[in-house]
Amino acid sequence: MSDTERPSVSNTAAPSPYQRTWFNGRLNLEQQKKRARELLRAYHQDQAPAVQRFQQHHPRYDHGFYPQLADAQWVIARENGFASWARMKTHIEQLAHQPDTAPDGRHTLHLRCGEDIRQSLQLAGFIGDFQQFADPFCQGPLADLPLPEFIHNRARFIASAYELEPADALARLQGEYAVLQRLEDYQQVVLWFEHDSYDQLILAFLLDQLLRLQPKVQLELICVEQVPGVPDFIGLGQLTPELLTWLWHNQRVPLGRAHLQLGRQVWRALCQPDPAALQALAAAETPPILPMQRALQRHLRELPSSFNGLGLTQHLALQAMADYGADTVGRVFAVLMRQLEPLPFLGDLMFWHLLRQLQQSREPLFVLEPGKGDPGRGWPSYPIFLTETGVAVLRGKRDFRELFYGERWVGGICIKGQVR
Repeated sequence: MSDTERPSVSNTAAPSPYQRTWFNGRLNLEQQKKRARELLRAYHQDQAPAVQRFQQHHPRYDHGFYPQLADAQWVIARENGFASWARMKTHIEQLAHQPDTAPDGRHTLHLRCGEDIRQSLQLAGFIGDFQQFADPFCQGPLADLPLPEFIHNRARFIASAYELEPADALARLQGEYAVLQRLEDYQQVVLWFEHDSYDQLILAFLLDQLLRLQPKVQLELICVEQVPGVPDFIGLGQLTPELLTWLWHNQRVPLGRAHLQLGRQVWRALCQPDPAALQALAAAETPPILPMQRALQRHLRELPSSFNGLGLTQHLALQAMADYGADTVGRVFAVLMRQLEPLPFLGDLMFWHLLRQLQQSREPLFVLEPGKGDPGRGWPSYPIFLTETGVAVLRGKRDFRELFYGERWVGGICIKGQVR
């Protein structure tokens, strides 16, 4: 492929490292009061971290500032994502008083791109049906095809990429896609999604299908980018059952024609063999689904960069090995997800597929040692380290497009390597 034919976006500036914390959102008011007292004490002892927290979060901070307990409580509330201590207190009290009746009904369908909240919904008292729809459109080919042919193409990719039996992959997909024909069995269909590209691309597909099918059913959306009390919100699966109930009452909106039309626009652009339409959508805000814009921007960064020919996830995987001491596949994945990835979306099998694609290089970027791993743990335990070629590509001294001999898809865009 010539330089003029290569889809490319610049991602020379990797995101700044950030250590995420995993928190389920279950705040305890007494614990927060204790944290406020400890913060105030540390401030009056002139401890630098406490002073920095006041500087960052208190609007009236100056060098002559002498905070009281209410000021420390304000800082704690702001750190937890609330406008004030009173609002945080109200939120905690709401979560503590869950209704005795089911939030939904027997004729409700909860549609989600994974199994991660199924049990939590049950624990929260939801009684409707739950259906997973989890075709990972952020990897593999997308094309504007009749649905049966599209499903077969996706099943072939999933079986190959994630090392599954072809018949099993096809049967699973057919079972999930079949839900589209059963929507009118329900009175209410609620889509549960978060802000990353894995979720948002699936959401775009479902919205496009809903516009096509026009089911006579109440359609609603819960689309979450931030959650009060969860500064490092990654996904719905990390939340407590009572927070899912809170989202149901506070974040659920009717799906209107504007939602469906946006889904159609995005889905059609995703399936194009050229990134221009998707880039245009990603350059503008995407009301009424604001997280869609950021997800599309992140998806486009999987195209080869002009810096070294790597997609962003590929680049970050090599960076985890070179700069963060990650020396097994599992540790590389952990560093990627907890520190480097700006919008976490990958599952473990998706990451393993990405590494195996990076192995399709005329000169190896890294050495993988399966024989030295733990047989009981499998590939996450395999030792891995960069080669000189891998370092050169990471630093922009070599272009991976000149080394790659495989085939990689970013939506409808096929990235073909050189002839081996």
